[in-house]
Amino acid sequence: MTETTPELACPIAPVVDIVFSRWTTPILWTLNEFGRQRFVELERRIATITPKVLTQRLRQLERDGLVVRTYHAEVPPRVEYEISELGRSLGPLFAGLAEWSPNLGRVEAARADYDARERRPGRAG
Repeated sequence: MTETTPELACPIAPVVDIVFSRWTTPILWTLNEFGRQRFVELERRIATITPKVLTQRLRQLERDGLVVRTYHAEVPPRVEYEISELGRSLGPLFAGLAEWSPNLGRVEAARADYDARERRPGRAG
C-alpha cells in the first residue's frame, strides 16, 4: 500500500483548513454581509469572540489575503477591515453551504437516533 500526503488524498483539505477554522467563517461572513468594519463593530457583531482571538484571526486572514486592513493615520487612529476580492471569491462556496443548511434538522434527528441507540442496554462497542 502506498502512502500519500493528506493534500493528495483529499485536495480540498488545505481549503477547509484555511476557510473553516473556528472563527474564519463568521468573520468573513460578517465582512461580506455588512461591508467595511472597524474592530469594535466586528467584535459586537460576533459577540462570542474574544478581542485576542479576533485580533489573531484578522491577522491570519490578512496574511492569507482574504481580508484587507486599512490604517487611517488620524487622531485617534482608525483601522478598518474589509473582505478582499479573494475573500469574496468564496461567495459561491458559502452560498452552497447556506443552501445545504436546511439539512441541519436532519442531522440533528440522525444524532438523536444514534444517541438513543447507543444508550440501549447491551450495546457493545
